[in-house]
Amino acid sequence: MENVIEVKNVSKKFCKNIKRLMMYGLMDVVRGIINLPTHAERLRRDEFWALRNVSFDVKKGESVGFIGLNGSGKSSLLKLINGIFLPDVGEIMVQGKTGALIEAGVGFHPSLTGRENIYLNGTILGMKKKEIDERFSDIVSFAEIKEFLDTPVKNYSSGMVVRLGFSIAVHSAPDILLIDEILAVGDLAFQKKCFEKIKSLRRENNVTIVFVSHDMDNILRICDRCILLDRGKVKMIGEADRVVSAYLT
Repeated sequence: MENVIEVKNVSKKFCKNIKRLMMYGLMDVVRGIINLPTHAERLRRDEFWALRNVSFDVKKGESVGFIGLNGSGKSSLLKLINGIFLPDVGEIMVQGKTGALIEAGVGFHPSLTGRENIYLNGTILGMKKKEIDERFSDIVSFAEIKEFLDTPVKNYSSGMVVRLGFSIAVHSAPDILLIDEILAVGDLAFQKKCFEKIKSLRRENNVTIVFVSHDMDNILRICDRCILLDRGKVKMIGEADRVVSAYLT
């Protein structure tokens, strides 16, 4: 099977100090303009590696989980795959349309209604207005927000925002679906509904799933393989049950 995600020797660093972050950013822009190196491969004061020399592939139709302790780099890696961040070192190839549920409210405007945000977020995910029109009823029905459809999203609970975000993502006809731990915000009934939808997307459309979670039962429920991260580095890659067992022991 073909690879739809390839991560090659990727490293990503962040800065703990906002003032230094802004200064470094300006310095890097200037150095880039005058064709000088930007020091991407070394740390400067107050910087740290969130990810270091990470490499792996994901094949079409696979479901792969990222696991590890808080701060291990799972969410940063997901954001790199989604294009929210760019790697400082290395390359990432993503082949296909991506739907993502990474942070509650990302892609939503708080002052706009749920109805308006369906069109806004759907457009961000690459849907045309005609596609959104055709799938609008299904999005609303799955999200279970019909009663609050014309209410500003800023008045939604976190669970409602997650329901709407997930519904838009899965109805955007993605080739690759990226999901962070955020699903844990929803109630148990909706979580079950989400996992059934994920299974149907894989079964009927061969959608590739990349899933970040601290819940090992959920990882084992939907993932074929796992990638265990430890302080920004890949510690283990393999079949989900084997990697989860190693992580828990």
